[in-house]
Amino acid sequence: MVLPAYAGALDQKQKPETALITGASSGIGVDLARLMAPRFDLAITARNQTDLEKIARELQAQHGNHVHVIPADLAKPEAPMQIFAEIERRGLSVDALINNAGFGLYGRFAENDLQQELEMIQVNITALTSLTKLALPGMLVRKHGRIMNVASTAGFQPGPLMAVYYATKAYVIMFSEAIANELAGSGVTVTCLCPGATATRFAGRANMEHSRLFRLGAMKPQRVAQAGYDGMMAGKTMVVPGFINKTIAMSVRLSPRKLVTAISRSLQENPDSSGKS
Repeated sequence: MVLPAYAGALDQKQKPETALITGASSGIGVDLARLMAPRFDLAITARNQTDLEKIARELQAQHGNHVHVIPADLAKPEAPMQIFAEIERRGLSVDALINNAGFGLYGRFAENDLQQELEMIQVNITALTSLTKLALPGMLVRKHGRIMNVASTAGFQPGPLMAVYYATKAYVIMFSEAIANELAGSGVTVTCLCPGATATRFAGRANMEHSRLFRLGAMKPQRVAQAGYDGMMAGKTMVVPGFINKTIAMSVRLSPRKLVTAISRSLQENPDSSGKS
Protein backbone atom coordinates (compact mmCIF):
# COMPACT_ATOMS: atom_id res chain seq x y z
CA MET A 1 0.00 0.00 0.00
CA VAL A 2 1.03 3.65 -0.38
CA LEU A 3 0.22 5.89 2.53
CA PRO A 4 -0.80 9.48 1.67
CA ALA A 5 2.11 11.88 1.43
CA TYR A 6 2.13 15.17 3.26
CA ALA A 7 3.44 18.50 2.08
CA GLY A 8 6.87 18.95 3.59
CA ALA A 9 10.55 19.40 3.11
CA LEU A 10 10.92 17.89 -0.37
CA ASP A 11 11.08 20.19 -3.35
CA GLN A 12 8.03 19.11 -5.33
CA LYS A 13 9.48 20.54 -8.56
CA GLN A 14 12.16 17.88 -8.61
CA LYS A 15 11.16 14.25 -8.32
CA PRO A 16 13.24 12.63 -5.57
CA GLU A 17 15.10 9.40 -6.08
CA THR A 18 13.61 6.20 -4.67
CA ALA A 19 15.45 3.91 -2.27
CA LEU A 20 14.42 0.29 -1.64
CA ILE A 21 15.34 -0.83 1.88
CA THR A 22 14.98 -4.44 3.03
CA GLY A 23 14.66 -5.36 6.68
CA ALA A 24 13.31 -1.85 7.26
CA SER A 25 11.00 -2.56 10.19
CA SER A 26 13.66 -2.41 12.93
CA GLY A 27 17.32 -2.00 13.81
CA ILE A 28 19.79 -0.67 11.26
CA GLY A 29 17.13 -0.82 8.53
CA VAL A 30 14.70 1.57 10.17
CA ASP A 31 17.52 3.94 11.10
CA LEU A 32 18.69 3.96 7.48
CA ALA A 33 15.12 4.73 6.42
CA ARG A 34 15.04 7.70 8.80
CA LEU A 35 18.35 8.99 7.48
CA MET A 36 17.32 8.65 3.85
CA ALA A 37 13.78 10.00 4.14
CA PRO A 38 14.72 13.71 3.84
CA ARG A 39 16.34 13.07 0.46
CA PHE A 40 14.64 9.96 -0.98
CA ASP A 41 11.22 8.53 -1.54
CA LEU A 42 11.27 5.08 0.01
CA ALA A 43 10.07 1.57 -0.69
CA ILE A 44 10.40 -0.32 2.59
CA THR A 45 10.04 -4.05 2.94
CA ALA A 46 10.06 -6.60 5.76
CA ARG A 47 7.74 -9.30 7.03
CA ASN A 48 5.81 -7.14 9.51
CA GLN A 49 3.36 -4.96 7.59
CA THR A 50 2.01 -3.25 10.72
CA ASP A 51 5.48 -2.04 11.73
CA LEU A 52 6.21 -0.89 8.18
CA GLU A 53 3.00 1.13 8.00
CA LYS A 54 3.78 2.80 11.33
CA ILE A 55 7.24 3.78 10.07
CA ALA A 56 5.77 5.03 6.78
CA ARG A 57 3.33 7.32 8.60
CA GLU A 58 6.12 8.67 10.80
CA LEU A 59 8.45 9.46 7.92
CA GLN A 60 5.82 10.93 5.61
CA ALA A 61 4.56 13.22 8.36
CA GLN A 62 8.08 14.46 9.07
CA HIS A 63 9.46 14.77 5.55
CA GLY A 64 6.59 14.90 3.08
CA ASN A 65 8.09 12.12 0.98
CA HIS A 66 6.35 9.05 -0.41
CA VAL A 67 6.93 5.85 1.54
CA HIS A 68 5.76 2.70 -0.23
CA VAL A 69 5.07 -0.28 2.01
CA ILE A 70 5.82 -3.63 0.36
CA PRO A 71 5.60 -6.48 2.89
CA ALA A 72 7.60 -9.57 1.91
CA ASP A 73 9.37 -12.54 3.44
CA LEU A 74 12.80 -12.84 1.83
CA ALA A 75 13.12 -16.41 3.13
CA LYS A 76 10.76 -17.30 0.28
CA PRO A 77 12.58 -17.71 -3.07
CA GLU A 78 9.89 -15.86 -5.01
CA ALA A 79 10.01 -12.73 -2.81
CA PRO A 80 12.60 -10.66 -4.76
CA MET A 81 10.69 -11.02 -8.02
CA GLN A 82 7.43 -10.17 -6.26
CA ILE A 83 8.96 -7.04 -4.74
CA PHE A 84 10.19 -5.80 -8.11
CA ALA A 85 6.92 -6.68 -9.81
CA GLU A 86 5.17 -4.46 -7.25
CA ILE A 87 7.72 -1.69 -7.74
CA GLU A 88 7.12 -1.82 -11.50
CA ARG A 89 3.34 -1.86 -10.99
CA ARG A 90 3.64 1.35 -8.97
CA GLY A 91 5.72 3.02 -11.66
CA LEU A 92 8.82 3.33 -9.50
CA SER A 93 12.50 3.04 -10.28
CA VAL A 94 15.08 1.92 -7.71
CA ASP A 95 17.84 4.51 -7.53
CA ALA A 96 19.31 3.17 -4.30
CA LEU A 97 19.13 -0.41 -3.07
CA ILE A 98 19.82 -1.16 0.60
CA ASN A 99 20.20 -4.91 1.14
CA ASN A 100 19.91 -4.83 4.91
CA ALA A 101 17.75 -7.88 5.71
CA GLY A 102 19.54 -10.77 7.34
CA PHE A 103 19.59 -13.00 10.41
CA GLY A 104 21.87 -15.40 12.26
CA LEU A 105 21.63 -18.69 14.12
CA TYR A 106 23.76 -19.69 17.10
CA GLY A 107 24.90 -23.24 17.88
CA ARG A 108 26.94 -26.15 16.59
CA PHE A 109 26.42 -26.79 12.89
CA ALA A 110 25.76 -30.51 13.45
CA GLU A 111 22.97 -29.70 15.90
CA ASN A 112 21.29 -26.68 14.30
CA ASP A 113 18.06 -26.95 12.33
CA LEU A 114 18.76 -27.41 8.62
CA GLN A 115 15.66 -25.53 7.47
CA GLN A 116 16.62 -22.44 9.49
CA GLU A 117 20.13 -22.50 8.04
CA LEU A 118 18.81 -22.84 4.49
CA GLU A 119 16.47 -19.92 5.10
CA MET A 120 19.45 -17.93 6.39
CA ILE A 121 21.32 -18.62 3.15
CA GLN A 122 18.20 -17.63 1.21
CA VAL A 123 17.87 -14.28 3.02
CA ASN A 124 21.53 -13.37 3.54
CA ILE A 125 22.85 -14.51 0.15
CA THR A 126 20.26 -15.51 -2.43
CA ALA A 127 17.75 -12.70 -1.89
CA LEU A 128 20.53 -10.11 -1.68
CA THR A 129 22.01 -11.37 -4.95
CA SER A 130 18.63 -11.48 -6.66
CA LEU A 131 17.63 -7.97 -5.61
CA THR A 132 20.98 -6.62 -6.78
CA LYS A 133 20.56 -8.34 -10.13
CA LEU A 134 17.04 -6.92 -10.51
CA ALA A 135 18.01 -3.36 -9.56
CA LEU A 136 21.18 -3.06 -11.63
CA PRO A 137 19.83 -2.91 -15.22
CA GLY A 138 17.82 0.26 -14.57
CA MET A 139 20.69 1.89 -12.72
CA LEU A 140 23.07 1.14 -15.59
CA VAL A 141 20.63 2.58 -18.13
CA ARG A 142 20.30 5.77 -16.05
CA LYS A 143 24.08 5.77 -15.41
CA HIS A 144 23.40 6.46 -11.76
CA GLY A 145 22.68 4.33 -8.72
CA ARG A 146 23.77 3.28 -5.27
CA ILE A 147 23.83 -0.18 -3.73
CA MET A 148 24.55 -0.88 -0.07
CA ASN A 149 24.98 -4.47 1.08
CA VAL A 150 24.99 -4.94 4.84
CA ALA A 151 27.54 -7.59 5.76
CA SER A 152 29.37 -7.84 9.10
CA THR A 153 32.83 -8.00 10.61
CA ALA A 154 31.86 -11.67 10.96
CA GLY A 155 32.60 -12.01 7.27
CA PHE A 156 36.33 -11.46 7.79
CA GLN A 157 36.88 -14.73 9.68
CA PRO A 158 35.43 -18.21 10.28
CA GLY A 159 32.81 -18.32 13.02
CA PRO A 160 32.58 -21.50 15.08
CA LEU A 161 29.14 -21.75 16.72
CA MET A 162 27.73 -19.54 13.92
CA ALA A 163 29.42 -21.25 10.99
CA VAL A 164 26.76 -20.65 8.34
CA TYR A 165 26.08 -17.03 9.35
CA TYR A 166 29.75 -16.06 9.20
CA ALA A 167 30.06 -17.79 5.82
CA THR A 168 27.07 -15.87 4.43
CA LYS A 169 28.63 -12.57 5.44
CA ALA A 170 31.95 -13.54 3.84
CA TYR A 171 29.98 -14.00 0.61
CA VAL A 172 28.43 -10.54 0.93
CA ILE A 173 31.83 -8.90 1.40
CA MET A 174 33.48 -10.68 -1.54
CA PHE A 175 30.46 -10.20 -3.81
CA SER A 176 30.24 -6.49 -3.00
CA GLU A 177 33.93 -5.81 -3.56
CA ALA A 178 33.89 -7.71 -6.85
CA ILE A 179 30.90 -5.97 -8.40
CA ALA A 180 32.11 -2.60 -7.13
CA ASN A 181 35.18 -3.19 -9.26
CA GLU A 182 33.11 -4.32 -12.26
CA LEU A 183 30.89 -1.23 -12.04
CA ALA A 184 33.68 1.34 -11.74
CA GLY A 185 33.00 4.21 -14.13
CA SER A 186 29.37 3.19 -14.72
CA GLY A 187 27.86 5.75 -12.35
CA VAL A 188 26.73 2.95 -10.02
CA THR A 189 28.51 2.55 -6.70
CA VAL A 190 28.52 -0.44 -4.34
CA THR A 191 29.09 -0.01 -0.62
CA CYS A 192 29.57 -2.89 1.82
CA LEU A 193 28.68 -1.98 5.40
CA CYS A 194 30.40 -4.25 7.96
CA PRO A 195 29.20 -3.54 11.50
CA GLY A 196 30.35 -5.49 14.52
CA ALA A 197 28.08 -6.29 17.45
CA THR A 198 25.09 -3.95 17.25
CA ALA A 199 22.27 -3.43 19.75
CA THR A 200 19.35 -4.67 17.65
CA ARG A 201 16.96 -7.62 17.72
CA PHE A 202 19.59 -9.65 15.86
CA ALA A 203 21.31 -11.02 18.97
CA GLY A 204 18.03 -12.18 20.49
CA ARG A 205 16.87 -13.89 17.31
CA ALA A 206 20.27 -15.55 16.89
CA ASN A 207 20.23 -16.62 20.58
CA MET A 208 23.64 -15.08 21.24
CA GLU A 209 22.93 -12.11 23.51
CA HIS A 210 24.94 -13.79 26.29
CA SER A 211 28.05 -14.39 24.18
CA ARG A 212 31.34 -12.72 25.13
CA LEU A 213 31.12 -10.71 21.90
CA PHE A 214 27.92 -8.94 22.91
CA ARG A 215 28.95 -8.66 26.56
CA LEU A 216 31.98 -6.64 25.42
CA GLY A 217 29.57 -3.99 24.17
CA ALA A 218 27.48 -3.27 21.12
CA MET A 219 27.24 -0.16 18.95
CA LYS A 220 23.96 1.67 18.70
CA PRO A 221 22.21 1.01 15.38
CA GLN A 222 21.89 4.75 14.75
CA ARG A 223 25.70 5.09 14.67
CA VAL A 224 26.05 2.12 12.35
CA ALA A 225 23.35 3.45 10.02
CA GLN A 226 24.94 6.91 9.93
CA ALA A 227 28.34 5.46 9.02
CA GLY A 228 26.78 3.34 6.29
CA TYR A 229 24.72 6.19 4.87
CA ASP A 230 27.68 8.58 4.83
CA GLY A 231 29.87 5.96 3.17
CA MET A 232 27.26 5.13 0.54
CA MET A 233 26.66 8.77 -0.32
CA ALA A 234 30.44 9.26 -0.64
CA GLY A 235 30.73 6.22 -2.92
CA LYS A 236 32.96 4.24 -0.55
CA THR A 237 33.29 0.52 -1.23
CA MET A 238 33.95 -0.65 2.34
CA VAL A 239 32.61 0.85 5.58
CA VAL A 240 33.56 -0.64 8.96
CA PRO A 241 32.08 1.57 11.71
CA GLY A 242 33.92 1.94 15.00
CA PHE A 243 37.62 1.90 15.88
CA ILE A 244 37.52 -1.54 17.53
CA ASN A 245 35.71 -3.06 14.56
CA LYS A 246 38.23 -1.54 12.14
CA THR A 247 41.08 -2.95 14.23
CA ILE A 248 39.50 -6.42 14.25
CA ALA A 249 38.90 -6.37 10.52
CA MET A 250 42.52 -5.45 9.85
CA SER A 251 44.08 -7.82 12.36
CA VAL A 252 42.27 -10.95 11.20
CA ARG A 253 43.66 -10.46 7.71
CA LEU A 254 47.22 -10.54 9.07
CA SER A 255 46.95 -13.20 11.80
CA PRO A 256 47.34 -17.01 11.50
CA ARG A 257 44.01 -18.56 10.50
CA LYS A 258 43.93 -21.11 13.33
CA LEU A 259 44.46 -18.34 15.87
CA VAL A 260 41.76 -16.19 14.27
CA THR A 261 39.31 -19.11 14.38
CA ALA A 262 40.13 -19.90 18.01
CA ILE A 263 39.61 -16.27 19.06
CA SER A 264 36.37 -16.11 17.10
CA ARG A 265 35.16 -19.25 18.90
CA SER A 266 36.02 -17.74 22.28
CA LEU A 267 34.09 -14.56 21.54
CA GLN A 268 31.05 -16.55 20.47
CA GLU A 269 30.92 -18.65 23.64
CA ASN A 270 28.72 -17.90 26.62
CA PRO A 271 31.12 -17.66 29.60
CA ASP A 272 28.33 -18.78 31.96
CA SER A 273 27.95 -22.11 30.17
CA SER A 274 31.21 -23.52 31.59
CA GLY A 275 32.57 -24.13 28.11
CA LYS A 276 29.51 -26.09 26.99
CA SER A 277 28.41 -24.32 23.80
